[in-house]
Amino acid sequence: MLDKLEADRCPNCLCDGMELFHSMEKVPVHSVMNIYTKKDALDFPTGRISLKFCPSCGFISNRAFEQKLMGYSEDCQEAQDYSGTFRKWLESTTQKFIDKYDVHGKKIIEIGCGKGEFLNQICRMGGNSGIGVDPAYTDNGESKNENTSFIADYYSEKYADLKGDVICCRMTLEHIPNPYEFMNIIKRSLEGAKDTLIYFQVPNADIILKNCLFEDIYYEHCSYFSAHSLRHLFEKCGFEVLDVRSEYDQQYLIIEARHTNKEVTVTPWADENKIQAAQLVEGFQKVYDETMSPWKQLIKEQPTNPKKIVVWGSGSKGVSFLTRLKIFSEIEYVVDINPHRQKTYMAGTGQLVVAPSFLKEYRPDLVVIMNPIYKDEIVRDLNSMGMNPEIQTLGMHAG
Repeated sequence: MLDKLEADRCPNCLCDGMELFHSMEKVPVHSVMNIYTKKDALDFPTGRISLKFCPSCGFISNRAFEQKLMGYSEDCQEAQDYSGTFRKWLESTTQKFIDKYDVHGKKIIEIGCGKGEFLNQICRMGGNSGIGVDPAYTDNGESKNENTSFIADYYSEKYADLKGDVICCRMTLEHIPNPYEFMNIIKRSLEGAKDTLIYFQVPNADIILKNCLFEDIYYEHCSYFSAHSLRHLFEKCGFEVLDVRSEYDQQYLIIEARHTNKEVTVTPWADENKIQAAQLVEGFQKVYDETMSPWKQLIKEQPTNPKKIVVWGSGSKGVSFLTRLKIFSEIEYVVDINPHRQKTYMAGTGQLVVAPSFLKEYRPDLVVIMNPIYKDEIVRDLNSMGMNPEIQTLGMHAG
């Protein structure tokens, strides 16, 4: 555990004075780990969340995070590319990146490559070659590419000899408790290199705070980046930032940067943005309680006004929703289109994960969708099976 001095020091900008604003106990330490029995799901290991805000750069960190509780393996099934909505966006944003920086015939290094969906895609679309590093990598047999290879391991200093024209890291930096140290490992690996492109993607903490998206707070994510804190990190570590923007209904932040041997000036945090972030943090707990209230009421009404309710989405949002509300028998099933998640159980609450086809017989009254960006796709799937249940969605993402 961190001592008080360490717990108050920002691991993003290294300033002291982080402020506690939200805590949770007994949170499952993994949200996308396949669990094969209900008993193991109910007995799944838990940890504590203690979110602290840095008033100097806007970074948010779970200072109660314990790395020793993490154990990524091939049983982690985080892939989103079974969704047509996601595939369309990923293809579009990848093509834009290729066109913007002429990423053709390049060597790509991807840190935290998951099952290799993005790396295989950018190599196919741009005629590139690539190496991916991820402890949870396994070949699902669906995205093979002769120009890619993979290392099933954590990225560290020992892979500093992996040189590329482009370094990508998508949905991984938020799992790193000390981002400044991590980015400096990458910086050191680029010594002697020239104009290496950097492409990172992380969840958007600005939207999490603004809309109090409790479903986007979970144990694996020990680091939460706003647009400013992400830029600050890269500039402090000596990268020239080319672009920072939100994508995918503002759910993600993407930063594009370039390795440079020149001195980089850290962009100051605009006063109005700094004030707004501090106000959102200060009011977060009150809004959190108000956001949870209608969902608690829905579950409370189940004994007297029972409905067949299913959750659609067995990933991290689903685990957060069910565990925060302590939902067990009130909801029996969670739907997921990822075949590798089906016939497993939800961490902490034990619901069985089923395929959409299961609903033909089950006929739910209410489907609670974990991510609103998939609503149209899910409604089409339900209608194609002859169902028109009530629909509710989590989140308030701005379009």
